[in-house]
Amino acid sequence: MSFVNTLKQWDESVACFERGDSTAALETFIDIQEKNSKIFFNIGCIHLINKDLDEAEKAFDGSIGKDQHLAVAFFQRGLTFYKKERFEESFADFQNAFRELRGNQLIDYKPLGLRYKLYACEVLHNMALVNAQLGLWEKAKEHLLTALNLKTEAKLSLIDKALECLLKQKLFQPVEMSQKVLFKPNKNYVAELEKKDYLGKAKVVASIIDKDEFSGFAPLQPQVDEVPATPKVPEVMRALEGEPHTVLFEFVPETSDELAVVPGNIVFVLQKGADNWASVIFNERRGLVPYNYLERLEITLSSKQDKVHQYTLISLNKWDSSKCIVKVHFKYTIAISMTPGLAYITTLKTISNKLGVPATSITLSYSPKDSGKIIIDKDTRMEDVWSCVRNGRLTLWCDMKPQLHIQTYLVALHSYASSNPEDLEFNQGDTILLLSKVNEDWFEGECNQKIGIFPASFVEEVQMKEI
Repeated sequence: MSFVNTLKQWDESVACFERGDSTAALETFIDIQEKNSKIFFNIGCIHLINKDLDEAEKAFDGSIGKDQHLAVAFFQRGLTFYKKERFEESFADFQNAFRELRGNQLIDYKPLGLRYKLYACEVLHNMALVNAQLGLWEKAKEHLLTALNLKTEAKLSLIDKALECLLKQKLFQPVEMSQKVLFKPNKNYVAELEKKDYLGKAKVVASIIDKDEFSGFAPLQPQVDEVPATPKVPEVMRALEGEPHTVLFEFVPETSDELAVVPGNIVFVLQKGADNWASVIFNERRGLVPYNYLERLEITLSSKQDKVHQYTLISLNKWDSSKCIVKVHFKYTIAISMTPGLAYITTLKTISNKLGVPATSITLSYSPKDSGKIIIDKDTRMEDVWSCVRNGRLTLWCDMKPQLHIQTYLVALHSYASSNPEDLEFNQGDTILLLSKVNEDWFEGECNQKIGIFPASFVEEVQMKEI
């Protein structure tokens, strides 16, 4: 079976599970021929929900066999053994889960497709419970005291209650993973499965035949006799029906309803909800963005006989006669009310704040009469800049400085065999280019012209290079 078919079935199975049809989800998962560690894990979770402990054990065996560093699989198999009253094996699996945490307080599996955080204090909590079942009360107490040192605020009451029971030599309930979550396939891979119509359906642009909707090839039709005197408003202007705002902070979407934006983008707010989320349009796409990430702008339209629908983005400052209007050409044009004669640092900071970009990353320039643009820096005589004010207006240009990129290279301490399509396979001694840190335990990198994720414990940094 191809990776594409596996991905389709995986996505269909998760969709069935989220609709509440766990039977159909399980059947689809089992039909997948090339199961990876995450798919085996999902099968085990559904069997565990159905209290089919023997099948759950087999599925978690398959998950751990594919990925011996998946702490959450050890944790789930440990719960399975606990429910089967095989306490020694349960304790061993909880120990393995704790070992794979590698001293961290938690592992967040969200970047890998599972909306779940495995906490070290919860693993120790279950280890203490198994010891209590075996009558090892002192060992159980040691594990709970260690859990107190690794606790998070949200887990404090859980451990306190367990200690109270332990002091009375009473058993307590185990910590169990939520029954509503499974590993999901990479959403970027799933998006690529959708068929795209790049050409679309042909349609009539202009015809003398009323309501002509013919699609296809036909003999040349007569031309329209009358052309409207006023050009049609461009589609981009229709978006201006919303309230224009500039984006202050980068927003990374977590659901399909949300929209990705970065500082400096101009979006048009269609509706602001009571929950502080705004429905916006950006680049002809509609989605949700937190309203406190935005700053309102005002758009004014101006028309001339030789130009069609020009517009300028202007901040909502109220001008007064003692100030001049500084027009700054950036990726878009802004106008700021400023007092002539300001120092370079003050001018730079005012403009950078309005653009929402760091002052250290931009360069300003101006253009005296009959000459090219001149860079403005700390050595520039600002009197020369402000002398260019005409009729209360000054034009400046703003450009982004070229950024140096730091490349970090890692060396593989151990060989790593990929168990998932997203994993990066390499051998001991290979050099890996670090692309990003998924979390404290997993990195994304490139090796042998392949890109994927891998355990951070398998590598060490060897050099950094500026490009």
